[in-house]
Amino acid sequence: MAAAQKHDVYQAIADPTRRKMLKLLAEGNYSITEIAGQFPVSRTAVVKHLQVLSDASLVADRKAGREKIYSLKADELLEVQEWLSFFEQYWDNKLAKLKHIVENEE
Repeated sequence: MAAAQKHDVYQAIADPTRRKMLKLLAEGNYSITEIAGQFPVSRTAVVKHLQVLSDASLVADRKAGREKIYSLKADELLEVQEWLSFFEQYWDNKLAKLKHIVENEE
């Protein structure tokens, strides 16, 4: 039997619905039913999205009676933040050079 596919963080956040789910879970812990009520997709689709997020270690779940409660695991997003910070610095440098050129032409 094949091992379960591990999704990478970038694949997981590529989908806008999953990004919205992460934002929702940043506000608190929610059951599948509560999450599904926030999206115009089927409960099955919500479960599949949550599985991708779980496979990327972006969410955790726990059983509460007959429901699963999901919570955000934001630590995995540090990789994305570090990657984006490189480009933020790149653009800061480019804008600083442009500012210097424009100010020196005046």
